[in-house]
Amino acid sequence: MRAPSQMAIVWRLAIGTALMVLAYGMTAPLLAVLLQRAGHATSTVGAFAMVPFLMVVLLIPVMPRLLARWGVLRVYRWGSVLQVLAALGYVAGSGLWTWTAAAMVGGIGVAGLWNATEALLAREAPPQRRGQVMGLYQTCMGAAFALGPFVPGLLGWPARPLLVAATVLVTLCWMTALTIPDHHLHEPPPGQAGTWSALRAVPGLVVLAFIGGTFEAGLSSISAAYASASGLGLSAAASVAGAIGTGSFLCQYPAGLAADRFRPGAVFRAAGLLLLATSLCFAMADRVPALLWVCGLIWGGVGGALYTITMVQVAHAFEGRATAGGAAAIITGYTLGGTIGPLASGAALQWSGAPGLALLLSLLALAALAAARHPAAPLPA
Repeated sequence: MRAPSQMAIVWRLAIGTALMVLAYGMTAPLLAVLLQRAGHATSTVGAFAMVPFLMVVLLIPVMPRLLARWGVLRVYRWGSVLQVLAALGYVAGSGLWTWTAAAMVGGIGVAGLWNATEALLAREAPPQRRGQVMGLYQTCMGAAFALGPFVPGLLGWPARPLLVAATVLVTLCWMTALTIPDHHLHEPPPGQAGTWSALRAVPGLVVLAFIGGTFEAGLSSISAAYASASGLGLSAAASVAGAIGTGSFLCQYPAGLAADRFRPGAVFRAAGLLLLATSLCFAMADRVPALLWVCGLIWGGVGGALYTITMVQVAHAFEGRATAGGAAAIITGYTLGGTIGPLASGAALQWSGAPGLALLLSLLALAALAAARHPAAPLPA
């Protein structure tokens, strides 16, 4: 039997990662709503939502070295095991502290899964079609992220069965990695670029990834909690997070095509202007609740597109080099946005309502416009 191609193996791992993202999309807004209903403030909910991203931020800098030492498949498998343990913790736990411990374990697992999959895609995708390949992959991730928050409404199940279903999904992710024999995946050559050197080489891209993470991942749980506090039921409140995921799903493939066909600066500027316009509109969300879904749709679309395009650009920047460090730099920026975003946005909503969050997000949109002018520095020969 002929061995599968490298890209075929990458897509199998990508499917496993999509199952993990679907489980996260189900679990994160559900737990946020449950914590809000238990009487926790939005700032507390935001702090809880940032825990997995905080663990990724702390561990991503060492992931290129770990991938070089252990290999992609071993890191991916251990990350999957930790995801299963975290999902079991959500099922067995019943409050803030046990769920926080589970979120920490899951965040450690995500760091391995994420860096392994992204580095493989950046390395194996044909250069002339890199945007298309990354856009297709991110569309799959966006579909999983978009569907997850709608699952409570679609199934009509109570919280505990939904958490059990998420556990089944992450178990399938782990089983997918087990089906690939170790020797079928080629490892990168020695001389991996470090995360910190990559951060210095592409600072503008990292800032744009940070802003993308804030809008796409950092607002998902908080928007659901805010909608719930405004009087919406569980399904309706979770669907606000679903609007963010839907926007991400719809925009990923067009973003990848744009990365192949247009100058990155022009695309980044258009993204910054869209974020600025919708952030200003959100100031009226207290009076016009429909803006929760409209703004969420655009935030998810543009935030997800920023991540996809920055990953494509960093793959071009590190052409001919080991890509794990460059991918880790973009993931670091994105996850910092996902880490700080829930806490900052939750505090802004708690203290100043929708106008306060609109101001915070508008400042981030202006930062995106500034970063679009100089996204990357020249790399040393």
